[in-house]
Amino acid sequence: MLAGLLLSLREGLEAALIIGIVLGVLSKLKRTDLNRMVWSGMVLAVLFSTLIAVGLMILGMEFEGRGEQIFEGVAMLLAAGVLTWMIIWMRHSAGNLKEEIEGKTRNALLGQNNGLFVLAFLAVFREGVELALFLLTVQKNAGAVQTLVGAFCGLAGAGVIGWMLFSSTRKLSLRGFFQVTNVLLVIFAAGLVSVGVHEFIEAGFIPALIDPVWNINGLLSDQSEVGLMLKALFGYNGDPSLAEVLAYLAYLAGAVYYLFAKKARISSPVPSPAD
Repeated sequence: MLAGLLLSLREGLEAALIIGIVLGVLSKLKRTDLNRMVWSGMVLAVLFSTLIAVGLMILGMEFEGRGEQIFEGVAMLLAAGVLTWMIIWMRHSAGNLKEEIEGKTRNALLGQNNGLFVLAFLAVFREGVELALFLLTVQKNAGAVQTLVGAFCGLAGAGVIGWMLFSSTRKLSLRGFFQVTNVLLVIFAAGLVSVGVHEFIEAGFIPALIDPVWNINGLLSDQSEVGLMLKALFGYNGDPSLAEVLAYLAYLAGAVYYLFAKKARISSPVPSPAD
């Protein structure tokens, strides 16, 4: 449930921010008569995203045995890749997201009015497809019902936060919010990579190397209530293979270097030759 809530809150807030910025620009320009174009694009995007989510779940249920393992492995790694791209994009765009969306809105107004419809549709549809893929991977470990409950709670929270930002004087540190969620999502993505490798090992595509490296299921079983929650959030496995551990650590090390060490090197002052 927590994984679904976190992912839905993050994706939902991004969509809410974009829609709110577009509506804010229309309000400033006294073109609120075009709000219906924005709302129409958003509603249609939600419907299409829902259909894709249902289609992915039905497709996943069609596979059995080795085919199911391959499908789940591909889905896990694809979700990790999309999540990584999303983190990188937000790291570079969080500071000027408002200006970027405002510029796109003004450009859409210069053309035909359906440009606003397309802008709203694409913004929400992208977030919706990403969320559908993420929830598909989460529900494997957390269960469909808990995942859906978490998703609805996250989307509701995103809607409330979006409304607070654009309908009141309250302020939220979006940069701080995205920095915190970036850390959590990096760990979540590392778990997706590890689970994806596990599925490919079971399918016979990747050697396990050493299986298992350790077994702590006696201390904390990955089938217990806590273990299943940790598995859904961070890819916890009580008896992982060496290949899974290496994949997890390699992704985590690369992500930490990119998000923190690389940033520190870029921001640190370069000494002058006289020093």
